[in-house]
Amino acid sequence: MASQGPEMTSPVCLIENTASGLQMNQEALEILSRIEQPVVVVAIVGLYRTGKSYLMNKLAGQKSGFSLGSTIQSHTKGIWVWCVPHPVKADHTLVLLDTEGLGDVEKGDTKNDCWIFALAILLGSSFVYNSRGTIDNQALENLQYVTELTDLIKVKSQADNEEEDDIHYVRFFPNFVWAVRDFTLELKIEGKDVTQDEYLENALSLRKGTGKKVSDYNLPRQCIRNFFPTRKCFVFVPPTAPEKMKNMEFLPETELCPTFVQATREFYHYVFQQSDVKKLKGGHKVTGRMLGSLATTYVETIRSGAVPCLENAVIAMAQIENESAAREGLTAYQEGMKQSLNFPETQEELSQKHAHWEKQALEIFMKRSFKDENHEHQNNLAEEIMRHYVSIVEMNETSSIQICRKLLEDESAFMVQKLQAGVYASVGGYEIYCEDRNVVVEKFRATPRKGVKAEEVLDQFLTEKKAEAESILQADKKLTENEKQIAGEKERVALAEQQIKAEEERRLQIERLYQDEKQSHEENLRQLKLKMEEEMEKNRIEADEALNSKLKEQEELLKRGFEQQSRMMQDEINDLKKDAKRNIWTDVIVPVATEGLRTFADFLRGRRSK
Repeated sequence: MASQGPEMTSPVCLIENTASGLQMNQEALEILSRIEQPVVVVAIVGLYRTGKSYLMNKLAGQKSGFSLGSTIQSHTKGIWVWCVPHPVKADHTLVLLDTEGLGDVEKGDTKNDCWIFALAILLGSSFVYNSRGTIDNQALENLQYVTELTDLIKVKSQADNEEEDDIHYVRFFPNFVWAVRDFTLELKIEGKDVTQDEYLENALSLRKGTGKKVSDYNLPRQCIRNFFPTRKCFVFVPPTAPEKMKNMEFLPETELCPTFVQATREFYHYVFQQSDVKKLKGGHKVTGRMLGSLATTYVETIRSGAVPCLENAVIAMAQIENESAAREGLTAYQEGMKQSLNFPETQEELSQKHAHWEKQALEIFMKRSFKDENHEHQNNLAEEIMRHYVSIVEMNETSSIQICRKLLEDESAFMVQKLQAGVYASVGGYEIYCEDRNVVVEKFRATPRKGVKAEEVLDQFLTEKKAEAESILQADKKLTENEKQIAGEKERVALAEQQIKAEEERRLQIERLYQDEKQSHEENLRQLKLKMEEEMEKNRIEADEALNSKLKEQEELLKRGFEQQSRMMQDEINDLKKDAKRNIWTDVIVPVATEGLRTFADFLRGRRSK
C-alpha cells in the first residue's frame, strides 16, 4: 500500500527566498520523499495582500495554517507547502503551494517574482491566479509574468524555434483558475447576464488592428490563451466589513458575507473535483517524492543561471526513478526467491518460482519506470535477475550434490564396515557385495528431494566404487574366469547406463534452463508491450487534450473575426494531429528483442561446453 507520508498539521517552507537566492528546504523535501501516492498540486500566485493564503487554508480544510498577516507587509516568503489527504480522490495527496506575494516593494527584485511565478506553473497541476477588483487591463498588466514564460520555461532542450515550443506549452501547463477578490460589479456585458467564465473569456478577448498599443494589449491575453489548456474564473465579493478583515481567519462563517461563503465553497469544490494529478511530459503521474525531486531540479537550474526545461527535468527524473524502479524490482525478486526456496529443489520447481518472482519484479519496475530510453534499465534489471537466478541454480546444484553425497555415504557405511571385516574377501563375497551395493542404490533412488544432481552424484559414487568392485570380483574364488569376464562386462554396462542417466539429467536441466531464458524474454516483451500501450494511450490523451484546446481557441478566433490568427494556428493544429497519430512501436520492441538476456545465455553455453 502506498505511503501517505506524515500528517502535516501546518505548512512548511519548500523553497526559501534567501539573500543568496532561492534554495530548497530539507525538512519539506523529507516530508515529500515519504509520499508515494500521486499528488494533486494546487499552486496560487498573485499580488501581495490579496488573500491568497485564506483560500489555501480553506482547501486544506483549516481556518489557519498559511499566514494571512494583518499588515501591509507580505508575510509569505518563498513557496510554502502543505500536504493533506485528498478529500475526494482516495489514495491521493493534495499538495498546496502558497507563494510569496508578487509586486512586494520591499524585495526590489522583479526577477525574483518571475521565478516564483514560473515555479508555481512548473510544479502545479492547477494554477490559481489571485487578484483584486476586476479583470481589466491593469489586472492583466499585473500578470506581466505570463508574457515572459517562453524566456523562463523551455519545453524542449533544443527547440528549433519559439513557435514550435509554443505549440507544446498547452500540453504540459496546469489548469488556469483566476480568482477575483473584492469583486463589486454586476456580471453583465452589454446589459446581458454572463457567467464567471464568460466574464473571463470576454476579458481575454483580443483587439483587432496593428501597432504597439494593440500588440501590448493583446500579448498577455494571447499568452494565457496559448499556454493554459483550461481556464476557469471565480469572483468573490468582499468577505466582511473592512474593520473585521484583520481577524478574518478567526471569524465564523456566520459573520462572513453569504455570497462570499458560497463562492468559496464553489471554488474549493471545483478544485477538489477538477484539479488533476500532477503529470510529467508523457502522462506519468507524479508522487510526492518525485515532486520534491522536480522542485530541486528546477531550483538548482535557476541558481545556475540557466532556464528550467521540462524535457531535461523529465530526463533527470526518469533516470532517478528508473534506477530506483530497477532496484525495487530486483529486491522484490531476491526477497521473494529467498523466502520461497527450499533447497534442494527440482529444476521444474525452481523454474516456476523464478518465473513467478520475475513477473512480480517486472510489474513493479513497469509501474514505476517511465521514459526508459533504449530500455536500458529494463535490460539491466533482466540481466541482474538472471545473474541472481544463475547463482540460485548453482546453490541448488551444490545443495543437491551435498545431500546426495551425504545420503550415499550414510547408506553405504555398512559396506565399509563389511569391507574392513573381510566379508567381501570370502568365497562368494562378490555376490554379497553386489547385493549390498544394489540395496544402497535402491534406497538412494527411493529417497525423495535429492535435487537436480542425483544421477550425476550416483554416477560418481559408482565410478569411485569401480576399482573396489573389480578387486573383490577378481579375488572371489567361487567364480570361474569366464564368470568373472561376464560379471566385469555387466559392471561396465551398468556404469555406462548410469552415465547415460547422468547425461540425460544434465540435458533435461539445461533444456529447462533454456526454456527459462525464453520465457524470461517473452515475459519482458509482454510487459513491455503493455507498458508501451499504456504510454501510447497517455500520449494520445495528452495530444488530444492539447488539440481540443487549440481547436476551441481557433473556433473562438474565427467567431471574433481573427481569420489570420486562425490560419496561423492551423499549422500548430496539424502538428498536434501528427503527434496524436505517431506510432512509437518501431522504437520500442527491436532493442529489447535483439538484446536478449546475455548473462544467462553465456552461462548456459559455458555449462553445455563442460
